[in-house]
Amino acid sequence: MAERSNIVWNIFKIPELRKRVFYTAIMLIIFRLGTYIPVPGVNPVALQRLFEQTGAGLIGFLDLFAGGALSRFTVFALGIMPYISSSIIFQLLVVVIPALERLSKEGEVGRKKIHQITRVGTIVIAVIQGYALTVFMKSRPDVISNPGLGFTVTAVVAITAGCIFLMWLAEQITERGIGNGSSIIIFIGIVARMPVAFRQVFERMKMGELNPLVLIASFAIFIGIIAFVIMEQQGQRRIPIQHAKKVIGRKVYSAQATYLPLKINPSGVIPIIFASSVLLFPAQLAQTLGTRVGALERVAVLLSPGNAFYLTLYTLLIIFFAYFYTQIQLNPVEIADNLRKVGGYVPGIRPGQNTMTYIQRVLNRIVLPGSIFLAIIALVPTIIQRWLGLPPEMAYLMGGTSLLIMVGVDLDTMKQIESHLLMRHYDGFMKKGGKLRGRNM
Repeated sequence: MAERSNIVWNIFKIPELRKRVFYTAIMLIIFRLGTYIPVPGVNPVALQRLFEQTGAGLIGFLDLFAGGALSRFTVFALGIMPYISSSIIFQLLVVVIPALERLSKEGEVGRKKIHQITRVGTIVIAVIQGYALTVFMKSRPDVISNPGLGFTVTAVVAITAGCIFLMWLAEQITERGIGNGSSIIIFIGIVARMPVAFRQVFERMKMGELNPLVLIASFAIFIGIIAFVIMEQQGQRRIPIQHAKKVIGRKVYSAQATYLPLKINPSGVIPIIFASSVLLFPAQLAQTLGTRVGALERVAVLLSPGNAFYLTLYTLLIIFFAYFYTQIQLNPVEIADNLRKVGGYVPGIRPGQNTMTYIQRVLNRIVLPGSIFLAIIALVPTIIQRWLGLPPEMAYLMGGTSLLIMVGVDLDTMKQIESHLLMRHYDGFMKKGGKLRGRNM
């Protein structure tokens, strides 16, 4: 315990790291304050009654990612998900549209242009989702005091502005803080729902509606999933790399043997976030506009969390995004080309095309089981929690999606902090986990 406290204290000894941690904390406090700023013209009592009736369905799941902002109909009601949806759309379009592909290859200037287009896409998605959410609120009795055109315009503008501000907040955290801004905002939103979930559980236990043994079993599942996620996130497949002997000037550098570490799940928690975002966007539109269009009601039922169709589509999307994001992060062509440029090669494999083919084959072999394992972890706890009959809030929090996001984001953030500590010769958080990280899976 003393050693752990010393490591935490080391964070505040490094000026740059200290500034990043404090900056991230301030941004997250602003985010949490924004989740309590309501859209003008809303009846809070009627709104609370509405969410007590519908909180177990898709609306409750959306509220989980928004950190409770949706149930209060605040300016952050959409959370950061429109930004993530826009990012997914344009990452996919870069692959299929030659003009965007050329932009992506123009270095920093091209990436900035694509990022600017992504921001515009975020605004469009936020306006669509904000309008759908406003229509849903207006269709419920007594929730809106004056449901006219003025309220519609005000609500859509306020919600869209809140989403744009959150997008800026996430970018600032990524650039000046610690961790990935979008992932941390989702993480904090999920964690913020824990007190409400625990209160529901204890109220049900007092009323005799929940067996304590069920709660113990749920926490055992919770701990087991965390252990499995850590194992999956830390496992590696090491490809041996040999560097040829070099002569630079009058110095002769002997051959060196290193390795290329490929994680079992190189994309981390991104497939979970992407898959959730892709499903939640059409599901929210179907849920909120379903009262006006009959066909959308059937779509809303199909895309409800826990539905068999939803779970099947969710599994396929996780596997797809695991492959897709891995190809973006680890392009075998670029890896093989970089190895050739620095004089490195895989023993027994010719440089160039053969090395690229070999790395691609290795990636396919480790990403497929890794993505399937990720999908199983995401689905099985959710099914078990529903079967045990936990309260909706606790079922969502202890379900596979929430657990994977919380553990994955926590691990990634700790690794970033650890890299700052190790660069300045301090012990890291994961000192004892070195053997696990170095394991050749």
